[in-house]
Amino acid sequence: MVHLRAVQRGRVVGAPALQLGLLAGLAATAGLSAGGWAAGLTCLVGLDVLLVRSLVRAGLIGASGTRLGAANAVTLGRATLACGVAALVVTSFSRTTPAPPAAAIVGLAVVALALDAVDGRVARRTGTVSAVGARFDMEADAFLILVLAGYLAPVAGWWVLAIGLARYVLVAASWAMPWLRAGAPARSWRKVVAAVQGIVLVAAASGVLPAALLSVVLATALALLAWSFGTEAWWLWRHRDPSPDVARRVRGRAPLAVAATGTAVVLVWFAVAGPASAPSAAGGYLRLPLDVLVVAGLAVALPDRLRAAMAVGVGGLLGLLTVLKLLDLGSTTAVGRPFDPLTDWRYLGSATGLLRDSLGAAQGVAVAVAALVLAGGVLVLMPLSVLRLTTLAARRRAGTAAVVSVLGVGWTLAAALGLQAAPGVPVASTGAAGLAVDQVRLVRADRRDREQFAREARVDAFRDTPADRLLTGLRGKDVLLVFVESYGRAALEGPGPTSGVVGALDAGTQRLQASGYASASAFLTSPTFGGISWLAHSTLQSGTWVDSQRRYDDLVAGDRFTLSQAFGRAGWRTVSDVPSNRQDWPPGRSFYRYDQLYDARNVGYRGPSFSYASMPDQYTLAAFRHLELTGRPRPPVMAEIDLVSSHTPWAPVPRMVDPDAVGDGSVYDGMPAQGQAPGDVWPDVAKVRAAYATSIAYSLDALTSFVAGSGDDDLVLVVLGDHQPASIVSGARAGHDVPVSIIARDPAVLDRVASWGWQPGLRPSPSAPVWPMDTFRDRFLSAYR
Repeated sequence: MVHLRAVQRGRVVGAPALQLGLLAGLAATAGLSAGGWAAGLTCLVGLDVLLVRSLVRAGLIGASGTRLGAANAVTLGRATLACGVAALVVTSFSRTTPAPPAAAIVGLAVVALALDAVDGRVARRTGTVSAVGARFDMEADAFLILVLAGYLAPVAGWWVLAIGLARYVLVAASWAMPWLRAGAPARSWRKVVAAVQGIVLVAAASGVLPAALLSVVLATALALLAWSFGTEAWWLWRHRDPSPDVARRVRGRAPLAVAATGTAVVLVWFAVAGPASAPSAAGGYLRLPLDVLVVAGLAVALPDRLRAAMAVGVGGLLGLLTVLKLLDLGSTTAVGRPFDPLTDWRYLGSATGLLRDSLGAAQGVAVAVAALVLAGGVLVLMPLSVLRLTTLAARRRAGTAAVVSVLGVGWTLAAALGLQAAPGVPVASTGAAGLAVDQVRLVRADRRDREQFAREARVDAFRDTPADRLLTGLRGKDVLLVFVESYGRAALEGPGPTSGVVGALDAGTQRLQASGYASASAFLTSPTFGGISWLAHSTLQSGTWVDSQRRYDDLVAGDRFTLSQAFGRAGWRTVSDVPSNRQDWPPGRSFYRYDQLYDARNVGYRGPSFSYASMPDQYTLAAFRHLELTGRPRPPVMAEIDLVSSHTPWAPVPRMVDPDAVGDGSVYDGMPAQGQAPGDVWPDVAKVRAAYATSIAYSLDALTSFVAGSGDDDLVLVVLGDHQPASIVSGARAGHDVPVSIIARDPAVLDRVASWGWQPGLRPSPSAPVWPMDTFRDRFLSAYR
């Protein structure tokens, strides 16, 4: 930070006491947050560095001394006051520091506006009028107006920022249209319009304007500003240089060059500054990445050949990291965790299948192709973008060096003060370098976790239990382990509509009671969220925590004892019924050791599919009853049944039909076309949540109808969700809890688990017990030993 007072031998001698004193005084009187301090200091540093460069270029500062002049000194004071206003405005946005009084902001702004009438008069009386002084005066005005507009935007509406951004939009437009850089004749009314902006914004900030008048006054000021800039631009257009070379450059290369540079900036900024998970606010992107400063510094320091090689290498790495970041954003939104580059690649095939089933073959393939094109485009365009930006930086080495210096000071201050652009998002970030380090750490953590999981899986109290000591409390019972897809705590407690699900649970409880069945419920904490349901299935069955594809692969390649194996050893016929499968499932035989595997190909369904669901849950249960629960004598059956009508995209949802009319499923013909299409539901969060609740209620109705209609004294069910729905339904901070219920007609079955403290009925209250899902196997086997 420099307060210009003298220049000796080309070096600026600084006296920052006055500028620091302003911030210290504001901190003592009005209070400054850490962000306010950082904003004020960064503003002052940038102000002084840019002023020195302007004065040096104009010849006002040289080896013999300084000719800053009294007028420019006044303007410097005005600009310093504007920095103080900026510090107070940033403080007003803080959630941890009391907002400064409006009087402090208005007071500084009034003084700065009043001095606007002084510096010009001083320049004219002292004969020191200069282009630099006029430009410095204009930029000081523009910055103060921008700060005041930012202060008013949360109150009056974000459109007010147009007043503060108008000057900077014109500057940006001049990059593509050089004729805008020419000077228009001075007009006194333009000065009046500029003064009006400051007066109106200060009056609005003071709170003296009635709410009904506030918007009208600000809109009028904006209209005057648009008129002023518009008439100036029109004059410049009419008097632009008509030479062919200039016209060709304006119409052709310049706009394309600006567009290319803008695209490069957006791509690189997302790569280095964009959050790796979905941000809760736009502030998540307002970060200052250290690697940008490093690359910009290298672009200035390196010779051209090395700079180009560096740019291509850095761009290639950024491209790879950006693809990973996009995968992280998708994975965090869908399943509540970052993308694991070691194991999650295999999910891409499943995701493509889900798109095809949900959107239709043509649209699903189109989306998958678009995703591949996007990834390829990022890998190609990112090196080109970095090369372009570093080339531009090298062409303006002095300016780039100055900007890097200022931003480097800002980064250091933000890091030291712990400033945050959004909750949990530091302003001083390490950007893509930090993401690369995180990926390396993830690989190391995966290796350690693999060793830990192997140790955990080897510890098994039931592996060698003889058949006559397994599940004796369930002898002769048909035991069904039923997973209801996406049936999470959100279905009962929101944030979406819950009345339909609650009504289905309460009505189902009463219906079961009328048929002689009792039930008890609680919650289990699933290892997965939003999808990848086989992790939950394997966790429940194996009694180990399977929260990644790598753990799942290691589990099914081993010999861990599962619930299905326990029932099989004890004499049950074991069955898997997964209606969403359309191909062979080797772990069903090799790991779970089921005697029979049912899927979409062998249950006799002849009806339509419902997006992802190949058949309605009502048909799945009716077919299972026909295939496995009819006829005597037969061994007792243990089955895992997956109900998928509540699988995303939750539209269309089937309707319940007369059980006697289910047949081969032809009764459902035409029903999908009568329901909602996914494309009609997904653009609206409220519709998505309503569709989810409807699908869960349908699955529960189908299940309770199946149980109540069986009339089987020896039927026992464990019914649970596999995971919470995606965050679009469950919310950004939802947990992993899913409801679980035990249903039986024989009172002895529930007596065995009375000590668990589960609540009666199908609907657990928010205070119901919560167990980790991996503890269920051992408790279940112990209870029915």
